[in-house]
Amino acid sequence: MQRHRATRLHYDFRLEIDGVLVSWAVPKGPSLDPKVRRAAFHVEDHPMDYVDFEGVIPGGYGGGDVIVWDAGTWEPYKDPDPAAAVAAGELHARLHGEKLRGTFVLIRTRRQGSGKDDWLMLHKRDEHAVDGWDPEEHPRSVLSGRTSDEVLADPDRLWDSKTGARPLKASREELRELDRLRDGDTWHVFGRDLRVSDPDKVLFPPLPGQQPVTRRELLRYTTRMAPIILPHVAGRALALRRFPRGAGGTGSWQRRPPRTAPPWLTSLTVTEAAALVWAAGVDALEWHVPATTAAVIELGGLPWADQLTLARLHRTAFEHLGVTARAKVSRHIEIWVPATGDATGWTAALARSIAAVVPELAHHGTPGGPVVLAPYSPIAAPGAPVSTPIGWDELDDPALTPDAFTIRTVPDRRADLFSAVLDPPRALPALDAPSQ
Repeated sequence: MQRHRATRLHYDFRLEIDGVLVSWAVPKGPSLDPKVRRAAFHVEDHPMDYVDFEGVIPGGYGGGDVIVWDAGTWEPYKDPDPAAAVAAGELHARLHGEKLRGTFVLIRTRRQGSGKDDWLMLHKRDEHAVDGWDPEEHPRSVLSGRTSDEVLADPDRLWDSKTGARPLKASREELRELDRLRDGDTWHVFGRDLRVSDPDKVLFPPLPGQQPVTRRELLRYTTRMAPIILPHVAGRALALRRFPRGAGGTGSWQRRPPRTAPPWLTSLTVTEAAALVWAAGVDALEWHVPATTAAVIELGGLPWADQLTLARLHRTAFEHLGVTARAKVSRHIEIWVPATGDATGWTAALARSIAAVVPELAHHGTPGGPVVLAPYSPIAAPGAPVSTPIGWDELDDPALTPDAFTIRTVPDRRADLFSAVLDPPRALPALDAPSQ
């Protein structure tokens, strides 16, 4: 059984029958309490290699994080032919899991067509029954011991419906191989072969007192950060800005793979970590994504000190409203608010409320454009700065500057501070009109 946070949290109950995983989605999860009846929905069968999948699924249908919440063996009870029992609409199963034990019954209550029928799931009163048993009180994976939040913040694998589970973390040997690469060598990373040209080419001029940043360093940064970056871009079409002459030159937009791209890269709608590494290897120094899952408020066009003032006022407003939002430092400060649909009216009303406090900044805090710099994207500027999520407390740090974070420092920062942006958005509260 997997705990799956997609559009809504649910548990996926899976039984191996005739070489496939016959599956039901259980929104409230299973219970050992025999008084509890859980709604379950019969969904498509899954391949057997999905049985131990733990990681993230790209955006779109089913997108979200997954942990292996329980595992074990089972045996049919009452009907020796489980496939026939499922077809007939009543399956009795004895479970021998780490959390789920005893006899469970699945009963079809309504046919919906296309195999997606309504069922009920319940536990019979036996020696394993526990009154009041709640799955949410047992949140950790039986595979890794981690919670859903911990897997989302640092996933190991990504599910690709075409190829199965793909690694999200490079091995030590793959990183050692990167150190040995010479011009034209092929690098095997994340299960793919990538040809690397001139790994020591300078891509970013240095900041004072520092060394310039090379292509090899950008490849290392992308490889190390891929597990954190990928959930923020997966399933969305990247718009890349390539700088063949490095960050000091002129950038051009790339919205589809060039003819020289490897054959497995058929689209810039990213589904795997190797696609990000490829982008770094062809001098895509900025990665932009559509702003489809969050309302983005940009605080540019002001002196840095004024941006900090506005950002702190937004922080106070979100605390007062109980709204989830996160800040990010790019060329300026950005604030992302998880939202579906067009939230520009809401952000404009928020700006008017804040303007009542600081009228001299009333015309700033504009909605982000159709594409924005992805979280953790490099920025084509000296020193290789990174579009970096920050904690709200960091707004009070006097050392905070637009170029405070670079590809050399970001991998050693805290865990993903933007993970909340990936959560299903909540309805935004009504805003009171500012007093005149």
